[in-house]
Amino acid sequence: MAVTKAEGWKAKQWYNIVAPEMFGKSNIGETVADVPEKLMGRVVEVTLGELTNDMSKQNIKLVLKVDRVGGDSAYTKYTGHQLTQDYLRSLVKRQTSSVETNISVKTKDDYTVRVKPSCFTIKRARANQIKAIRSVMNNVIASRAKELDMAQFIQEVVTGKLSASIYHDVKPVYPLRRVEVRKTEIEAEPAAS
Repeated sequence: MAVTKAEGWKAKQWYNIVAPEMFGKSNIGETVADVPEKLMGRVVEVTLGELTNDMSKQNIKLVLKVDRVGGDSAYTKYTGHQLTQDYLRSLVKRQTSSVETNISVKTKDDYTVRVKPSCFTIKRARANQIKAIRSVMNNVIASRAKELDMAQFIQEVVTGKLSASIYHDVKPVYPLRRVEVRKTEIEAEPAAS
């Protein structure tokens, strides 16, 4: 006897999706599955604005992945973030420079994180100035990552503290209009001991 669509749907169960501890373990939505194992590895995108009820943070998309299921809850872990494309486009202006870099850093608790920041200048910068800005950006990110564990480092990225540190250190090299961390990705987790 074939199972009808309605019977198959009724056999499924709803699970609450829970944000990671660094974002307050808040409920970020619901998903459906017939067996909990099918939830493992499911990727969820949520804006920081939805998580914190701060609508000024709607341009930051967090990428979370379900890594364990307990009862009717699916617990997620942070795998990365990125800024929305329309927000990034709004930052680019004529007669200015957008200086980007891409750096992998190791945090204090041995997570490898790829960080992609951008500096937006007031006027167009020359090649040697761009090189100096990029060098300062990389140094700031590497030194902050060494001092902080993964959760603290990601908090600094999404709250804008890391951007503020970069802005402060790059300002003497060349005047900036804005600094943003476009994207982060967790590349490797510490090996289980």
